[in-house]
Amino acid sequence: MLRNVLGKIFRFLGYTVQYGCIAHCAFEYLGGIVVCSGPSMEPTIQNSDIVFSENLSRHFYCIRKGDIVIVKSPSDPKSNICKRVIGLEGDKVCTSNPSDFLKSHSYVPKGHVWLEGDNLRNSTDSRYYGPVPYGLIRGRIWLKIWPLNDFGFLRASPNGHRFLDD
Repeated sequence: MLRNVLGKIFRFLGYTVQYGCIAHCAFEYLGGIVVCSGPSMEPTIQNSDIVFSENLSRHFYCIRKGDIVIVKSPSDPKSNICKRVIGLEGDKVCTSNPSDFLKSHSYVPKGHVWLEGDNLRNSTDSRYYGPVPYGLIRGRIWLKIWPLNDFGFLRASPNGHRFLDD
């Protein structure tokens, strides 16, 4: 009797560990569902929108200018942020605010990206904390899931003029 109960408990624990490992690998390497908060990505992503983030791009270094990414916050490592990639390593980027009369530029250092929110007037981004190490990227937002009337792939940046060509 005791042997039968212990066998069932250990079998259950074994399956739990196996499925837990599978779930961890799926969320770490394939992707997951993310609820976005805050106004920094408006109008592309609204507060409380639900998106699917795929994580393979960061592992294969396939992040491109214009992609929207989930990143560990450089100023608060316990939280994630959602921003658009404006520049990759070696790119020239505009580091000033849209309202600044004189525009300043800089180059993104090796192993870093330059991130900005689509809502430039209400976004804490690389203009505040500088270039972000590539290693902080958690995933690339691929699809908006909720609200259903907005379901689909994400549209291009409303700030396309911020992408500089050398």
